[in-house]
Amino acid sequence: MKLFRDLFANEDGATAIEYGLIAALVAVAAIGAMTALGTSLEGKFTQVSTAIDSTN
Repeated sequence: MKLFRDLFANEDGATAIEYGLIAALVAVAAIGAMTALGTSLEGKFTQVSTAIDSTN
């Protein structure tokens, strides 16, 4: 119980709101990177599919 009281009383360091903002920023960056990667991969898979189709 003392641990919880100490945690709630401690105001040093980053707060939960700051951690939430950092997590949101990381999530936005990850979504942007994955979207760009997905678009790039889609183009490559289309090229491969077209090349395979043209050989048959």
